[in-house]
Amino acid sequence: MTPLPFKLKLPATSANLGPGFDAVALALSLYLEIEAVPAQKYSIEASGRNVNICGSTEGNLLLDTYRTTLEQQGVQEVPLALKVRNGIPLGMGLGSSAATRLAGVALAAHFGNLEWDRSRVLTEASRLEGHPDNTAACWLGGYTVACWHGDEVVAISLTPRAYWRALVVMPQSPLPTTLSRKAVPETFSRGDAVANIQRVALLTATFASGHSDLLATATEDRMHQPYRAEVCPLLKKLLPLSGRDNVLSVTLSGAGPSVMLLVESDFQIKGVQDLIYEHLEGEAVEILPCHIELAAGGPLRGA
Repeated sequence: MTPLPFKLKLPATSANLGPGFDAVALALSLYLEIEAVPAQKYSIEASGRNVNICGSTEGNLLLDTYRTTLEQQGVQEVPLALKVRNGIPLGMGLGSSAATRLAGVALAAHFGNLEWDRSRVLTEASRLEGHPDNTAACWLGGYTVACWHGDEVVAISLTPRAYWRALVVMPQSPLPTTLSRKAVPETFSRGDAVANIQRVALLTATFASGHSDLLATATEDRMHQPYRAEVCPLLKKLLPLSGRDNVLSVTLSGAGPSVMLLVESDFQIKGVQDLIYEHLEGEAVEILPCHIELAAGGPLRGA
């Protein structure tokens, strides 16, 4: 039986949120949208951001993930005609690779008739990505906590207060994740580890309870932001705004170079945007106001 056409809409994600290194992430209202139908040969009609990368059939992460997944399952690949609308900036710490890998695995599960459930798709995409934080938030929405349990992913998502908003501040140039990861040391002191455990626990309780006044404290980090600030200078410049002037928190978005600020509601966005521009003294940046995606609800355990 020929599989039916398939559509996907996957959100951007901001991982770590300070202390939750490789464990937590937040889904944001920037999207990778895909429509796929079986075809005689591969083709991509791309629009949105980074069209030259998203529209190429050579060296394309989406197609590579799709083909690799089918090959690993011993299933013959079905060429696809794709329409891709990309709203997630590439290389900016907003989970573009996680969304793309999830899309590739989901396409393989559909067009390869693999009969995988959502848990299996998440686990396979997380394995390819190397860590489950971005993939879990992208797949489940909301504020997501995820971990490996053996060779499967266990994750749960929460929906923060509906009126909270995120402002993503992006520099002009992307940053390779490999470079940002090299800045982080291999080992940490017990004091730093304990401090981060305390704060990520507080962070999860804050998102669950809606106590926004605790976000500045809950997002303090000792394990990666102090080191990545050297290759992500926006963080060093904007971190002092955390907890004042209607800014609830300031965190590096994933591995950077973008920085995410949380605010209480739409009413604060304009004032905080002006504050950012004033604080950066004319530095060229792009600011993207985002809603937080609703959580899918309930825990998800890998297959």
